[in-house]
Amino acid sequence: MANSCAVIGIGQTQYKTKRLDVSMAGLLREAARRALDDAGLTWKDIDAIVVGKAPDLFEGVVMPELFLADALGATGKPLMRVHTAGSVGGSTAIVAANLIQSGVHERVLTLAWEKQSESNATWALTVNGPFTTSLVVGAGGYFAPHIRAYMARSGAPDHIGMLVAVKDRQNALRNPYAHLKIPGIDRAMVESTPMLWEPIRYLETCPSSDGACAMVLASEDAAKKAPNRPAWVHGTSMRSEPMQFAGRDSVSPQGGKDAAADVYRQAGITDPRSELDCAEVYVPFSWYEPMWLENLGFCGENEGWKLTEAGATAFDGDIPWNPSGGVLSSNPIGASGMIRFAEAALQVRGQAGDHQVDGARRALGHAYGGGAQFFAMWIVGSDKP
Repeated sequence: MANSCAVIGIGQTQYKTKRLDVSMAGLLREAARRALDDAGLTWKDIDAIVVGKAPDLFEGVVMPELFLADALGATGKPLMRVHTAGSVGGSTAIVAANLIQSGVHERVLTLAWEKQSESNATWALTVNGPFTTSLVVGAGGYFAPHIRAYMARSGAPDHIGMLVAVKDRQNALRNPYAHLKIPGIDRAMVESTPMLWEPIRYLETCPSSDGACAMVLASEDAAKKAPNRPAWVHGTSMRSEPMQFAGRDSVSPQGGKDAAADVYRQAGITDPRSELDCAEVYVPFSWYEPMWLENLGFCGENEGWKLTEAGATAFDGDIPWNPSGGVLSSNPIGASGMIRFAEAALQVRGQAGDHQVDGARRALGHAYGGGAQFFAMWIVGSDKP
């Protein structure tokens, strides 16, 4: 794929527990209009639309992309839906980017969303399948054993997750779109909250949010006509693996390692900690920051928690992670991955506002989903690759 791809428009909605003021169509249209305005375009300028969301059970609406076509300006145009569980926001952006890089289209609108207030995501995650019993534990109950396994093999002390929760929630105070904003949050506050799934406390877990994110991706020629500085796609990668197989490392999945290695190769990166300026990484439970630091090659095995404790991932650290507040602060599940990709693009465009990392020129966007089995990543930069 020799054609360059650029992000020329980004639009986000406010992330809240309930967006009762808009329908699902209205929510997506809000994000899409903001992305189009940022790109200086109208609906008629878009060649194709690529949408993504989490499982239909999360909202109880089957194949919603069909009734959304009119609201998204897709009548008479190609409309594609992507689904890769929680990583879908990232996967959707990558599919849209491929349509540009392959020369199929000049301008593609891509959107991802969730309106969780209209259903019950925890229930949807725990419906028992054939020959199995529903544990009614949700995502936290599934991932807590993986976290405990990480703590046991790395020797990480109990407080590391709380440090991540405080950091990301402090970052969220700088982000006008963030769902959870807790002024004065500190370790004592996190530690005082109930234990939900040991070792995950209430303030170490992500919220349930309504919200949508949209981007306009464009070819090099189209990007030249855009009114604002583009973010150039330097590499994209997707990987998946079965949820269960003999010898699987659920703490540091091979799919994540392989996706990271691939996207670094495309972007010419050999040391992500020193060569990237910031990262927006899918951390729905606080302990996944040190776990993904290792999985993504920012440090050696069993060293991730030490980077967190040393403040390397803080807003003023040498490799800021989730300056937007991350998934811990806003979690419309289907959009959460795309938000990571869009926030990375905002950073290299210099448009992240109060949570802008000074001098950010290359950034990583990351998403994972399912039983930590689906991975999507991209690297964007301020310079054309």
